[in-house]
Amino acid sequence: MNSDQVRVPLVVPGANPHLKEVETRILAERGRISLLYQVLLNSEPIAAGWEQMLTAVRNKTSVLPNLREMMILRVAVLNEAEFEYEAHVPHALKAGVPQEKIDLIKFMQLGEDFTDQERLLLRLTDHMTRDVKVPEELMKTLLSYYSSKEIVEIVATIAAYNMVSRFLVALNISH
Repeated sequence: MNSDQVRVPLVVPGANPHLKEVETRILAERGRISLLYQVLLNSEPIAAGWEQMLTAVRNKTSVLPNLREMMILRVAVLNEAEFEYEAHVPHALKAGVPQEKIDLIKFMQLGEDFTDQERLLLRLTDHMTRDVKVPEELMKTLLSYYSSKEIVEIVATIAAYNMVSRFLVALNISH
């Protein structure tokens, strides 16, 4: 990992006893304290809240893992967040997203290789990421397929990963 260009200091795991509790939670959920979390640990409440929210988004919603990972990859591509993209390719593969679709997402080609549901969610991702506003027609279509709970979880997933990518890009966190 390239930590030379990160715009804030990295917090070395285990170096600050005050951070032990939050580091333990991060390790339990993530299995390691990545470069992203070494940056986040500069602020204990941000690191703790971030870990809790992103764990909920990734592991505790009804969003199907393959759809979640395609939306995350799309956000990363649109925001030019290479760290996020590279971090989620293995998750996408594990969730059953074929390499061909991952490549198509990266090169902005969302044609017939995707199902109607996938294209619908990727359109939502595009609008939320590029325009912020979601067209009423698109939202009505989504509401015809998904429950209110599912809509909240889908929108939260896209919003959360926009936060992640913008944080990564702003602080120059990269591999």
